[in-house]
Amino acid sequence: MTHFLQPSIYLRSLGKGFQISSSSSFLHSNSLALRSFSSKMSADSPIPTQSITIPCQLDQPVQILAAPGVSDSDFRNAIDSSLFKQWLMNLQSESGILAKGAMSLKSVLIQGVDMFGNKIGFLKFKADIYDKQTGKKVPGIVFARGPAVAVLILLSCEGETYAVLTEQVRVPVGKLMLELPAGMLDDDKGDFVGTAVREVEEEIGIQLKLEDMVDLTGFLDPATGCRVFPSPGGCDEGIGLFLYRGSASKETIAELQGKETGLRDHGELIKVHVVPYGKLWRVTADAKALMAIALYEMALKEGLLPSLKPC
Repeated sequence: MTHFLQPSIYLRSLGKGFQISSSSSFLHSNSLALRSFSSKMSADSPIPTQSITIPCQLDQPVQILAAPGVSDSDFRNAIDSSLFKQWLMNLQSESGILAKGAMSLKSVLIQGVDMFGNKIGFLKFKADIYDKQTGKKVPGIVFARGPAVAVLILLSCEGETYAVLTEQVRVPVGKLMLELPAGMLDDDKGDFVGTAVREVEEEIGIQLKLEDMVDLTGFLDPATGCRVFPSPGGCDEGIGLFLYRGSASKETIAELQGKETGLRDHGELIKVHVVPYGKLWRVTADAKALMAIALYEMALKEGLLPSLKPC
Protein backbone atom coordinates (compact mmCIF):
# COMPACT_ATOMS: atom_id res chain seq x y z
CA MET A 1 0.00 0.00 0.00
CA THR A 2 1.32 3.45 -0.87
CA HIS A 3 1.47 5.94 2.01
CA PHE A 4 0.75 9.60 1.25
CA LEU A 5 2.65 11.42 3.95
CA GLN A 6 0.79 14.69 4.34
CA PRO A 7 2.50 17.38 6.44
CA SER A 8 -0.64 17.81 8.52
CA ILE A 9 -0.80 14.09 9.32
CA TYR A 10 2.65 12.55 9.33
CA LEU A 11 5.29 14.88 7.91
CA ARG A 12 6.05 18.52 8.52
CA SER A 13 6.49 20.35 5.25
CA LEU A 14 9.42 22.61 4.45
CA GLY A 15 9.23 26.38 4.14
CA LYS A 16 7.36 27.52 1.03
CA GLY A 17 10.01 30.12 0.15
CA PHE A 18 12.56 27.51 -0.81
CA GLN A 19 13.36 27.23 -4.50
CA ILE A 20 14.15 23.70 -5.64
CA SER A 21 17.46 23.45 -7.46
CA SER A 22 17.26 20.80 -10.15
CA SER A 23 18.79 20.24 -13.56
CA SER A 24 16.69 20.59 -16.67
CA SER A 25 19.56 21.10 -19.08
CA PHE A 26 20.33 17.49 -19.92
CA LEU A 27 17.94 17.33 -22.86
CA HIS A 28 19.30 20.63 -24.18
CA SER A 29 22.85 19.40 -23.81
CA ASN A 30 21.95 16.16 -25.52
CA SER A 31 20.44 18.05 -28.45
CA LEU A 32 23.67 20.00 -28.72
CA ALA A 33 25.55 16.72 -28.75
CA LEU A 34 23.55 15.69 -31.79
CA ARG A 35 25.07 18.63 -33.63
CA SER A 36 28.52 18.49 -32.06
CA PHE A 37 30.09 16.03 -34.48
CA SER A 38 29.81 14.80 -38.01
CA SER A 39 30.26 11.14 -38.80
CA LYS A 40 30.95 8.72 -41.61
CA MET A 41 30.25 5.01 -41.47
CA SER A 42 32.67 2.57 -43.04
CA ALA A 43 31.04 0.08 -45.39
CA ASP A 44 34.29 -1.66 -46.28
CA SER A 45 35.18 -3.11 -42.88
CA PRO A 46 33.56 -6.34 -41.60
CA ILE A 47 33.87 -4.84 -38.09
CA PRO A 48 31.52 -1.88 -37.47
CA THR A 49 33.47 1.38 -37.52
CA GLN A 50 32.62 5.04 -37.68
CA SER A 51 34.67 8.21 -38.06
CA ILE A 52 33.48 11.32 -36.25
CA THR A 53 34.69 14.90 -36.15
CA ILE A 54 34.23 16.92 -32.99
CA PRO A 55 34.44 20.73 -32.83
CA CYS A 56 37.43 20.94 -30.48
CA GLN A 57 39.69 18.97 -32.86
CA LEU A 58 38.31 19.48 -36.36
CA ASP A 59 41.63 18.51 -37.96
CA GLN A 60 41.73 15.11 -36.23
CA PRO A 61 38.79 12.74 -36.85
CA VAL A 62 38.05 10.21 -34.13
CA GLN A 63 37.72 6.54 -35.04
CA ILE A 64 34.93 4.64 -33.31
CA LEU A 65 35.39 0.86 -33.42
CA ALA A 66 33.43 -2.16 -32.25
CA ALA A 67 35.16 -4.83 -30.19
CA PRO A 68 34.72 -8.49 -31.25
CA GLY A 69 31.27 -9.71 -30.24
CA VAL A 70 29.60 -6.29 -30.47
CA SER A 71 26.89 -6.50 -33.12
CA ASP A 72 26.29 -3.84 -35.73
CA SER A 73 22.96 -2.90 -34.10
CA ASP A 74 24.53 -2.61 -30.63
CA PHE A 75 27.34 -0.53 -32.11
CA ARG A 76 24.90 1.87 -33.76
CA ASN A 77 22.79 2.06 -30.61
CA ALA A 78 25.90 2.87 -28.60
CA ILE A 79 27.08 5.80 -30.69
CA ASP A 80 23.52 7.12 -31.01
CA SER A 81 22.87 6.87 -27.26
CA SER A 82 22.53 9.83 -24.93
CA LEU A 83 25.21 8.23 -22.73
CA PHE A 84 27.84 8.43 -25.48
CA LYS A 85 26.77 11.85 -26.73
CA GLN A 86 26.79 13.30 -23.22
CA TRP A 87 30.29 11.91 -22.68
CA LEU A 88 31.46 13.68 -25.85
CA MET A 89 29.85 16.88 -24.58
CA ASN A 90 31.59 16.53 -21.22
CA LEU A 91 34.97 16.19 -22.95
CA GLN A 92 34.42 19.48 -24.75
CA SER A 93 32.77 21.45 -21.95
CA GLU A 94 34.47 24.43 -20.34
CA SER A 95 36.16 22.18 -17.78
CA GLY A 96 36.45 19.23 -20.17
CA ILE A 97 39.77 17.52 -20.75
CA LEU A 98 39.79 18.39 -24.45
CA ALA A 99 38.72 22.01 -24.03
CA LYS A 100 42.18 23.60 -23.75
CA GLY A 101 43.83 21.57 -26.49
CA ALA A 102 46.35 19.86 -24.19
CA MET A 103 44.91 16.43 -24.95
CA SER A 104 43.46 14.71 -27.99
CA LEU A 105 40.96 11.91 -28.52
CA LYS A 106 42.14 9.48 -31.18
CA SER A 107 39.78 6.52 -30.99
CA VAL A 108 37.03 4.81 -29.00
CA LEU A 109 36.48 1.05 -28.74
CA ILE A 110 32.89 0.07 -27.94
CA GLN A 111 33.24 -3.06 -25.78
CA GLY A 112 29.81 -3.81 -24.38
CA VAL A 113 26.17 -2.73 -24.49
CA ASP A 114 23.39 -3.65 -22.05
CA MET A 115 19.89 -2.80 -23.25
CA PHE A 116 17.07 -1.86 -20.86
CA GLY A 117 14.12 -2.56 -23.10
CA ASN A 118 14.62 -0.45 -26.21
CA LYS A 119 17.20 1.90 -24.73
CA ILE A 120 20.77 1.51 -23.57
CA GLY A 121 21.15 1.08 -19.82
CA PHE A 122 24.89 0.49 -19.53
CA LEU A 123 27.68 1.15 -22.00
CA LYS A 124 31.30 0.00 -21.72
CA PHE A 125 34.04 1.48 -23.90
CA LYS A 126 37.72 2.39 -23.97
CA ALA A 127 38.88 5.82 -25.14
CA ASP A 128 42.39 6.49 -26.42
CA ILE A 129 43.16 9.98 -25.15
CA TYR A 130 46.72 11.29 -25.31
CA ASP A 131 48.53 14.06 -23.48
CA LYS A 132 50.12 16.12 -26.25
CA GLN A 133 53.10 17.27 -24.18
CA THR A 134 54.25 13.83 -23.09
CA GLY A 135 52.70 11.74 -25.85
CA LYS A 136 51.41 9.35 -23.19
CA LYS A 137 47.95 7.81 -23.16
CA VAL A 138 45.85 8.58 -20.10
CA PRO A 139 43.62 5.92 -18.45
CA GLY A 140 40.44 5.77 -20.51
CA ILE A 141 38.23 2.79 -19.60
CA VAL A 142 34.65 4.01 -19.19
CA PHE A 143 31.58 2.39 -17.69
CA ALA A 144 28.77 4.74 -18.71
CA ARG A 145 25.45 4.53 -16.88
CA GLY A 146 24.42 8.18 -16.75
CA PRO A 147 22.93 10.34 -13.99
CA ALA A 148 21.15 9.06 -10.89
CA VAL A 149 19.47 10.31 -7.72
CA ALA A 150 19.30 9.34 -4.06
CA VAL A 151 17.20 10.66 -1.17
CA LEU A 152 18.10 11.09 2.50
CA ILE A 153 14.74 10.78 4.31
CA LEU A 154 14.80 12.00 7.91
CA LEU A 155 11.71 11.46 10.04
CA SER A 156 11.29 12.96 13.50
CA CYS A 157 9.44 10.80 16.03
CA GLU A 158 9.06 11.62 19.74
CA GLY A 159 12.37 13.46 19.98
CA GLU A 160 14.38 11.00 17.85
CA THR A 161 15.33 11.44 14.20
CA TYR A 162 15.28 8.37 11.98
CA ALA A 163 16.71 7.69 8.52
CA VAL A 164 14.93 5.43 6.03
CA LEU A 165 17.08 2.90 4.13
CA THR A 166 16.58 0.07 1.70
CA GLU A 167 18.16 -3.37 1.88
CA GLN A 168 18.85 -4.86 -1.55
CA VAL A 169 20.77 -7.70 -3.16
CA ARG A 170 23.87 -6.21 -4.82
CA VAL A 171 25.44 -8.86 -7.03
CA PRO A 172 28.57 -6.81 -7.99
CA VAL A 173 29.72 -6.73 -4.35
CA GLY A 174 28.23 -10.14 -3.57
CA LYS A 175 26.14 -9.16 -0.58
CA LEU A 176 23.13 -7.31 0.77
CA MET A 177 23.54 -3.56 1.16
CA LEU A 178 21.77 -0.94 3.26
CA GLU A 179 21.37 2.11 1.02
CA LEU A 180 19.47 5.32 0.50
CA PRO A 181 16.49 5.03 -1.84
CA ALA A 182 18.03 5.68 -5.25
CA GLY A 183 17.69 5.14 -8.96
CA MET A 184 18.80 6.04 -12.46
CA LEU A 185 17.13 8.78 -14.47
CA ASP A 186 14.53 7.15 -16.70
CA ASP A 187 14.82 9.59 -19.59
CA ASP A 188 16.99 12.33 -21.08
CA LYS A 189 15.04 15.24 -19.60
CA GLY A 190 17.27 15.64 -16.55
CA ASP A 191 14.34 15.51 -14.10
CA PHE A 192 16.41 14.78 -10.99
CA VAL A 193 13.88 15.84 -8.37
CA GLY A 194 10.96 14.09 -10.09
CA THR A 195 12.98 10.89 -10.37
CA ALA A 196 13.89 11.15 -6.68
CA VAL A 197 10.23 11.32 -5.68
CA ARG A 198 9.31 8.37 -7.93
CA GLU A 199 12.13 6.22 -6.56
CA VAL A 200 10.99 6.83 -2.98
CA GLU A 201 7.47 5.77 -3.88
CA GLU A 202 8.72 2.61 -5.64
CA GLU A 203 11.29 1.58 -3.04
CA ILE A 204 9.73 2.78 0.22
CA GLY A 205 6.03 2.99 -0.60
CA ILE A 206 5.53 6.60 0.48
CA GLN A 207 4.81 9.60 -1.71
CA LEU A 208 6.70 12.85 -1.17
CA LYS A 209 5.90 16.26 -2.58
CA LEU A 210 8.26 17.89 -5.06
CA GLU A 211 8.18 21.20 -3.18
CA ASP A 212 9.39 19.52 0.01
CA MET A 213 12.61 18.19 -1.53
CA VAL A 214 15.94 19.93 -0.86
CA ASP A 215 18.73 19.43 -3.40
CA LEU A 216 21.80 18.92 -1.20
CA THR A 217 24.10 18.78 -4.22
CA GLY A 218 22.64 22.14 -5.28
CA PHE A 219 24.70 23.71 -2.48
CA LEU A 220 27.94 22.69 -4.21
CA ASP A 221 29.93 25.17 -6.28
CA PRO A 222 28.50 25.41 -9.82
CA ALA A 223 31.91 24.39 -11.18
CA THR A 224 31.26 20.89 -9.79
CA GLY A 225 28.13 20.49 -11.90
CA CYS A 226 26.21 20.27 -8.60
CA ARG A 227 26.44 16.49 -8.64
CA VAL A 228 28.68 14.00 -6.83
CA PHE A 229 30.76 11.38 -8.66
CA PRO A 230 31.43 8.27 -6.53
CA SER A 231 33.90 6.65 -8.93
CA PRO A 232 35.09 9.11 -11.63
CA GLY A 233 38.14 6.98 -12.41
CA GLY A 234 35.95 4.41 -14.14
CA CYS A 235 32.30 5.48 -14.19
CA ASP A 236 30.47 8.56 -15.48
CA GLU A 237 27.65 8.33 -12.91
CA GLY A 238 26.82 11.73 -11.42
CA ILE A 239 24.37 11.62 -8.52
CA GLY A 240 21.96 14.27 -7.31
CA LEU A 241 21.46 13.91 -3.55
CA PHE A 242 18.19 15.13 -2.05
CA LEU A 243 16.91 15.64 1.48
CA TYR A 244 13.42 15.16 2.86
CA ARG A 245 12.67 16.12 6.47
CA GLY A 246 9.41 15.47 8.26
CA SER A 247 7.74 13.88 11.26
CA ALA A 248 6.09 10.50 11.69
CA SER A 249 4.16 8.64 14.35
CA LYS A 250 5.50 5.56 16.13
CA GLU A 251 2.95 3.52 14.22
CA THR A 252 4.27 4.76 10.88
CA ILE A 253 7.87 4.00 11.87
CA ALA A 254 6.85 0.50 12.96
CA GLU A 255 4.92 -0.10 9.74
CA LEU A 256 7.90 0.94 7.60
CA GLN A 257 10.39 -1.25 9.48
CA GLY A 258 10.93 -4.48 7.56
CA LYS A 259 8.38 -3.64 4.87
CA GLU A 260 8.95 -5.51 1.58
CA THR A 261 8.70 -3.23 -1.46
CA GLY A 262 10.16 -2.65 -4.92
CA LEU A 263 9.16 -3.81 -8.37
CA ARG A 264 9.35 -7.45 -7.39
CA ASP A 265 8.31 -8.67 -10.85
CA HIS A 266 11.50 -6.99 -12.10
CA GLY A 267 13.71 -8.63 -9.47
CA GLU A 268 13.72 -5.68 -7.06
CA LEU A 269 13.64 -7.50 -3.71
CA ILE A 270 13.70 -4.56 -1.33
CA LYS A 271 13.25 -4.47 2.44
CA VAL A 272 12.85 -1.15 4.26
CA HIS A 273 14.94 -0.36 7.34
CA VAL A 274 14.49 2.58 9.71
CA VAL A 275 17.56 3.47 11.79
CA PRO A 276 18.39 6.30 14.22
CA TYR A 277 20.08 9.08 12.25
CA GLY A 278 22.90 9.28 14.78
CA LYS A 279 23.90 5.70 13.91
CA LEU A 280 23.46 5.99 10.15
CA TRP A 281 27.12 6.70 9.38
CA ARG A 282 28.16 3.47 11.11
CA VAL A 283 25.54 1.02 9.86
CA THR A 284 25.93 1.55 6.10
CA ALA A 285 28.79 1.35 3.64
CA ASP A 286 26.68 3.09 0.99
CA ALA A 287 28.68 5.98 -0.49
CA LYS A 288 25.46 7.83 -1.34
CA ALA A 289 24.37 7.80 2.29
CA LEU A 290 27.76 8.89 3.60
CA MET A 291 28.00 11.72 1.06
CA ALA A 292 24.47 12.83 1.88
CA ILE A 293 25.31 12.93 5.60
CA ALA A 294 28.35 15.12 4.90
CA LEU A 295 26.39 17.55 2.71
CA TYR A 296 23.47 17.67 5.15
CA GLU A 297 25.68 18.35 8.16
CA MET A 298 27.65 21.08 6.36
CA ALA A 299 24.50 22.73 5.01
CA LEU A 300 22.98 22.59 8.51
CA LYS A 301 26.14 24.07 10.03
CA GLU A 302 26.21 26.96 7.56
CA GLY A 303 22.49 27.70 7.85
CA LEU A 304 21.67 26.84 4.25
CA LEU A 305 18.67 24.60 4.89
CA PRO A 306 15.15 26.07 4.75
CA SER A 307 13.27 26.17 8.02
CA LEU A 308 10.72 23.51 8.82
CA LYS A 309 7.20 24.75 9.39
CA PRO A 310 5.88 24.01 12.90
CA CYS A 311 3.30 21.24 13.18
